[in-house]
Amino acid sequence: MRGLAWLKRGAELVGAALFATMFGAFLLQIFMRYVVNSPLGWTLELCMVTYLWLVFWGCAFMLRERDHIAFNILYHGAPPPVRRVLALLSAIVLAAAMIAALPATYDFVSFMGRTSTWVMHIRFDLLFSIFLLFMAAVAIRQLIVLRQLLGKEWQDHL
Repeated sequence: MRGLAWLKRGAELVGAALFATMFGAFLLQIFMRYVVNSPLGWTLELCMVTYLWLVFWGCAFMLRERDHIAFNILYHGAPPPVRRVLALLSAIVLAAAMIAALPATYDFVSFMGRTSTWVMHIRFDLLFSIFLLFMAAVAIRQLIVLRQLLGKEWQDHL
């Protein structure tokens, strides 16, 4: 468990660094635009890039399953055996969808490497590679949920 705590802390540090970079670029843009009267193009692009990475990084590696937004009124109103079936179906569908879509997504992200952003010239395959990590993380997390729900202590994981 110590290794998982270390990985979680590392993911949080990466998320904090992304947020700090985005916020710093935002403040620099405000200063340059309204104080110096000479706006910078790269700060806006950096804010967009770090925001994209922060959203997918956070969803993949920082948020717990229960932290995600979910429509679960019917789920929480159902008895535990029904909730188990619903959670199993959800985990199977999500894991299967992410795994099935991964090759085509990889092909598209690889194809996007032919172009880059306008100002900072970041290749789009590098920019959107975070989505591949996100998809893999979601699939792995759902397989872990599936394993937990099929175990003896499945009620602890509802």
